[in-house]
Amino acid sequence: MRIGVISDTHDLVRPEALAALKRSELILHAGDVCSAEVLEILERIAPVVAVRGNNDRGGWARALPASRTLEVSGYRIHIVHDLKDLEGDAREFHAVVSGHSHEPGVRREDGVLFLNPGSAGPRRFKLPVAVARLSAAKAGLCARIVELAI
Repeated sequence: MRIGVISDTHDLVRPEALAALKRSELILHAGDVCSAEVLEILERIAPVVAVRGNNDRGGWARALPASRTLEVSGYRIHIVHDLKDLEGDAREFHAVVSGHSHEPGVRREDGVLFLNPGSAGPRRFKLPVAVARLSAAKAGLCARIVELAI
């Protein structure tokens, strides 16, 4: 399964982000969406699973959980905006997706894939504007960062 991963859009949906996510079968948004319209635009590409970030406020945002776990192709994927808010043992999951720092990264620790797609919204400091691609196959979970040409 092809999964698009995005975070920290801060109410900005870049055409480059949409292009990078266009072949996704599922999109994960790791918070700081900042408006329901962002999720509606992403839903035009694929179903969206999102969590609430520290900048998500209002009635629409209250419907988003602070974290959630889903099973995709037999893999347990946990999504939380700020990795510091991860409760329990990460080893319960095959992957943990987070945002908040705006710094993209992929690493494995104790058999768990940690993925932060970075920020697809307004540029912060000198960090790249990015999304990520996550694939779930029999061989395992594989992630890569996609820097957007802005």
